[in-house]
Amino acid sequence: MAAKILIVEDESGIARFLELELTHEGYAVDKAADGRTGLAMALAGHYDLMLLDVMLPGLNGLEVLRRLRAESAMPVILLTARDAVMDKVSGLDMGANDYITKPFSIEELLARIRAALRAGGPEKREESALTWGALVLDPARHTVAYDGEPIRLTYKEFSLLQTLLEARDIVQTREMLLEKVWGYDYVGETNVVDVYIRYLRQKIDDPFHVKLIHTVRGMGYVIKGDGS
Repeated sequence: MAAKILIVEDESGIARFLELELTHEGYAVDKAADGRTGLAMALAGHYDLMLLDVMLPGLNGLEVLRRLRAESAMPVILLTARDAVMDKVSGLDMGANDYITKPFSIEELLARIRAALRAGGPEKREESALTWGALVLDPARHTVAYDGEPIRLTYKEFSLLQTLLEARDIVQTREMLLEKVWGYDYVGETNVVDVYIRYLRQKIDDPFHVKLIHTVRGMGYVIKGDGS
């Protein structure tokens, strides 16, 4: 069955071009011209991927992404202006899978779509709940709670915690975490991992007086045991 892609783009010429090219490649395509319509379609339909322009009427693309991530882990590729660095950073932090800058080549976009669909395909992570003591992470609902008390995490914080829980008792190097959480082509300093570990500790270790994430000096980080 053909993958179903939602294009949320207010420039009709670009939207039509994308529709024709993706249809030619065998994808099923729907379009929306504003953020509110796009979000409603994404939440109501069964799409495999969204192409999301950042500059949209109604709701901008980053707000669409923020609201979508509260309910769905559907792959999202942002379409951004060439100089919109902060949009790219904010989008990735909020859970975008990838971004591509305008103007772009259709060949590059198609390659990024194929990569995002593979990452979100049948081989994706098992969606059963992960536990550590009183901590429960539910991938399907994208929720985390400790002893029944909800913990609000950003998309990247959630992904980092899920990765560490899935690799329990196995030390994860910064490079491994960068590849699994931020993507193999992440360009930036490896200390971004340390920053997000600190965020998790501030939200879990400190308020609940637990030692969840251990630092293995010179190697990386690990969650040990079952929290009992």
